[in-house]
Order: sequence, then C-alpha cells, then structure tokens
Amino acid sequence: MTVRTYDQLSEEIFAAPARLGTVRLVTVDGPSGSGKTTFAVRLLAALSTRGSVAQVHLEELYQGWTLDGAWKRLDDYVLEPLAAGWAGGFHPYDWTTSSWSPRWRAVPVTQALVVEGCGSSPRTADKLTTRRLWIEAPSDVALARGMARPGVDLPRRLRDWQRLEATHFSEQDTRRRADLLIDGDLDPAEVQDPEREFRTLP
Repeated sequence: MTVRTYDQLSEEIFAAPARLGTVRLVTVDGPSGSGKTTFAVRLLAALSTRGSVAQVHLEELYQGWTLDGAWKRLDDYVLEPLAAGWAGGFHPYDWTTSSWSPRWRAVPVTQALVVEGCGSSPRTADKLTTRRLWIEAPSDVALARGMARPGVDLPRRLRDWQRLEATHFSEQDTRRRADLLIDGDLDPAEVQDPEREFRTLP
C-alpha cells in the first residue's frame, strides 16, 4: 500500500491525453459505502487548482434502485455532446418523488469531468476514459455507512443493491480493469491529512 496525494493524481490526469473530445474523463467506481463520493469531492478540489472541472453523480441518472439505462443516459445526454464540443445536461432523478426532476442539470465543457458512482466504469467507456479509479472498503464498514443513510426500507434495499452491484462488477470485471485501486477505509496512523492524501491498494 502506498500513500499518495490528490495533487499528484490531479497532475497525472492533466498530463494524460483527453479522450472525450477535449475533456479528460475520470471515473470513480466501487461498491456502495466504499467512499466514492468523499474521494471524488477531494479529487475535484485538487483538479480545480489546475484547470476547469465538472462532476456528475451517476445516481442522478439511476431511475431508482437499478443500474438499467443509467450509463446510456449519461452517454446520450452528457458524453456525446461533450465529445462534440457542446455542453451536456440532463434532468436528474428525484429520489424523494421517484420521478425525473424538471430541474435542468447543465454539464459544461471542461478540461476534466469526474463521474462518480457504481457503474461509472463500463467496458464501453474505456476508449473515452483517461483514468478509471476503483475504491473499496471492508464490507462491514461499507454496510455501516450505507445503513447510516436516510431511506425507507433501507436494509432490504441495500441487500438487493449489493447483489445487483456485485453482479455488475463481475460482468464488467471493473476492479481488474481499473487504473488505480484506492483504500476507502483510511487509517489515521498511515494518512496524516485525509483531505490531501489517500492510500492505494496493491
């Protein structure tokens, strides 16, 4: 295991070629509760010191507790326009009303785009992606994080979701295809400043 900084990773990303038009697509994938959102926020902050960056949470494109159609919506409404040099955008899914929101979520053309969420690194996106990042945490830690979130009938939903994502990751071989494996359960004794540092997995 190696301790690295978000600044180092952001430097590598901006030094790498853009594959989505002029945009460097970075995907942050992994199981529920692994720490993807926290990692993405910190990476976004580091990237923003080097250039323009945008973020999409893939769960904004889930139609409820399913992965079906989420990547196609991202591709159709965000990635294809960005590849052509145009801004993308979409109506995000409203989890409180179980319907698509009338609010428009614009995604501008930037130098980097971070897409975070389970299912953000399918094989079909490999040719477009500059960096594929995989985050994982021990199953008990991930489950505890998931159970701490608000939601109706959450224990059953999480069990079903864990089976769904495990099947997806197996079919896509997501972990093996990742460019970088990241520890989502930081030990304060090994990472002095979690806002700036993270730990990779072998």
